[in-house]
Order: sequence, then structure tokens, then C-alpha cells
Amino acid sequence: MSQFLQTVILGLLVGGVYALVASGMNLIFGVMKIVNLAQGGMLILSAYLTYTLWNATGIDPLLLVFITTPCLLVVGWATYYVFIERSRTTDPSMALVTTFGLTLVTKGVIALVWGNEPQSVTPGYANRSFSVLGLRFPQAQVYACLVAAVVLTGLYLLLRHTWLGRSIQATASSSEGARLIGIEVRSVWAAAYALGVAAAGAGGTLLSVLYPFMPSSADHWIGLMLSIIVLGGMGSLPGSVLGALVIALAESLTSTYIAPDWAAAVPYLAIILVLVARPQGLLGARLREDMSRA
Repeated sequence: MSQFLQTVILGLLVGGVYALVASGMNLIFGVMKIVNLAQGGMLILSAYLTYTLWNATGIDPLLLVFITTPCLLVVGWATYYVFIERSRTTDPSMALVTTFGLTLVTKGVIALVWGNEPQSVTPGYANRSFSVLGLRFPQAQVYACLVAAVVLTGLYLLLRHTWLGRSIQATASSSEGARLIGIEVRSVWAAAYALGVAAAGAGGTLLSVLYPFMPSSADHWIGLMLSIIVLGGMGSLPGSVLGALVIALAESLTSTYIAPDWAAAVPYLAIILVLVARPQGLLGARLREDMSRA
């Protein structure tokens, strides 16, 4: 029983970080209806920035989220106006190709600057844990989960209780309707894209403490993010949280009771099962055209 509880605890702690990692990509899809394949590259870029700043300053890597998040916010804002907006006005489907190209360029730049060798960020508490009632709580996972919860709460409050957040929600519901009530949709799209990339910035910092990383790691993380948002519901932030917890728990249980190698297959199995049984995801809404065909 204690092994099962230990496995569930580890899964929930990692799931909290997964939720933050996937929330940015889901926000961008919910508002702009594009699958931002560049998100994995931005995640790894943030991990490398954390690695460099940690080595240069000795600051606790989790505190560096206050630097990497605004840096990636600016990167996201510039990326939207330079690349994404232009591709969307030409052909909406080109945005997907553009984001795929961006992730290739990002990985290439990272490899040129930092090389292709695996790196990791290992603060003093990386191998320590708390012990409560015979259960072990790894300090790095606990701290990372707490930071992820704070960032996600801040994102939720911004979306629910600010003018920008209400504009983002109105645009996500209907961009034409938003224009009719005076919302500058172009600026809202840019803000949503920048916020999504900023969330990847925060997530990349947390992941750098939990996992080794290299430029090609972007491919793994983009697959995991897609699995989470398909499972939880594309465009649903609560769905991101639920999907992240389910996948992290499934990975943890699979690794403990079946084999660690099988854990990597869990996200892709989840995509297949959800697409067959509930294409809109656990908390996603069915599109009007889908309902008309049902």
C-alpha cells in the first residue's frame, strides 16, 4: 500500500509541473486555433537559459523563473508579430508550418550556442526528500510543483479578473464578436501568444531541475504537451490540469508496476484512446460542426 501511495504522490507532483508546461500551448490554441509546434523549442530554450544563469550567478534555479518567464514573454511577443501574424494572414494553415519551422530553427540555435550534449541543473536539494508518515516527498519535485501552482494560479486570475483576460476570453469565444464590441483582436492574439510562450518559459525552468535536457528534447516535450491537451480538451485550461495529472499518474504507475520503458508510450496511448472514445477530450467542448455531423 505504501508503494502505491508513494507512486501516486510522485505522479501528482510531476503532474503539477506538466500542467504548467501544457497550459501555454492550450491557451494559444484556445484563442488562436493554431497548434503551436514551436512551444517545445521555447521550453528547451528556457531550460538552457536557466542552466546558464544558474552557473553564472548561483541563484536557486527555481527562482530564475522570475527572469526566464518575462524573457520568453518578450520572445513570444516578437515571434508573433514577425512570423505568426504574417503566416496567419496569408493562409491560416501556414501557421502550423511556420511553428514547425520555428522549432527547427530554435533547436539549431540552441545546438550552436550550447552544443548537443545533455545538460542538467542540480541544486543542492536535487537528491533530498522530506519524509512524512513513512512516505518520501522529493524536494525538487515538491518545490517545482509549488512554483507551478503559483504560476498557474496567477494565469487563472489574469484570465478571470483583468481586462486583458476578459478580452482573451471574448476573442477565444468569437473573434468577430470581439471586434464588434471594440476589442483590438490583433493585440489580443499577440498577448495570448506571448503569455503562452511565457508559460513555456516558466515550465522550462522547472523541467531543467527535474530532467536532463538537450536540443532534441523539444520533440519529446511537444509530444507530451499534445497528449495532455488532447486528453484534457483542446482550448481548456482546466482540461490541461486534469490531462496532466492523469498522464503523470499513468506514467508513474506504469513505471512502477509494469516497466519504466513502457511509461514513454503512455501519452501516445492516451491520444489514441481519447480520439476514439471522446474526441473533444475530457473537459473540451464539442464544436458546432462536429455536433451537426453527429
